Amino acid sequence: MAAHGFDPNAPGGEGQGEGHGGERVAKALARAGIASRREVEKLIEAGRVVLNGKVLKTPAVKVTAGDVLTVDGKVVGAAEPTRLFRYHKPAGLVTTHSDPKGRPTVFRSLPPGLPRVISVGRLDLNSEGLLLLTNDGALARALELPATALVRRYRARARGRIDQAELDKLKDGITVEGVRYGPIEATLEKAKDSAEGGANLWITVALTEGKNREVRKVLQALGLTVNRLIRLSYGPLALGTLAIGAVEEVGPRVLREQFGSHIPPENLPGSERTLFQMSAAKPARRPSGPVAKPDAEPRPKPV
Repeated sequence: MAAHGFDPNAPGGEGQGEGHGGERVAKALARAGIASRREVEKLIEAGRVVLNGKVLKTPAVKVTAGDVLTVDGKVVGAAEPTRLFRYHKPAGLVTTHSDPKGRPTVFRSLPPGLPRVISVGRLDLNSEGLLLLTNDGALARALELPATALVRRYRARARGRIDQAELDKLKDGITVEGVRYGPIEATLEKAKDSAEGGANLWITVALTEGKNREVRKVLQALGLTVNRLIRLSYGPLALGTLAIGAVEEVGPRVLREQFGSHIPPENLPGSERTLFQMSAAKPARRPSGPVAKPDAEPRPKPV
């Protein structure tokens, strides 16, 4: 593997400063799967990171080819190529590595055999469906940016009453509590009156910004209460038939063709085979409490 440019087996040189080429040490260690950039900074503060025999005292250092980097005395190998995964997130998991409230998290629920990954955007506690995971922080940020204009598609079940004409107004964007949301395409699928009054609606939603809880907040501004939210696709990647709790690696060819413009050439996978194979999906998890099953829920085919 050679994604960072530093070679742990090469003769040691002096770490390079900001005026030279190379890669920041925090980014290099994050890409090598050691820890997040923030966690790397803590490792450096604790004196656990050594570059070419010298204990690092600041993260403002770059590593280049020929540098030898160790953490707790162990040589750090070069990072593996960029990898991307589709994960079917169940409701009831927080999209974070650790939660102060002690709630179950996505990253503690992942199957063994994955590299250290981060999420591309988030799904909130009660949302489910497609969540992309990657070992490349730069790729994650690129795919999250509104400028990249990747369409996120959702299927929302909401309580209330609305017609298609009112949903069509979202194509011009909407401001909710001072926050401006860009154009949203929303289509009313079906409505079913409930015994308690009102109606349960199924609405498909497509947007490109993906701001915090955007679908829930926008529909709430229209008088609807979302009680189930499923992400069906993110850009060209779809949830498809991926089982709840299962992870599937995106093939190197698809990664190069669909996202190659966001990945440095040296980080692109050279192999044509995926490295991760999940033998079996985890048991299905659903939101707590009674939840109606989607009515003949349409799902895009997986890529």
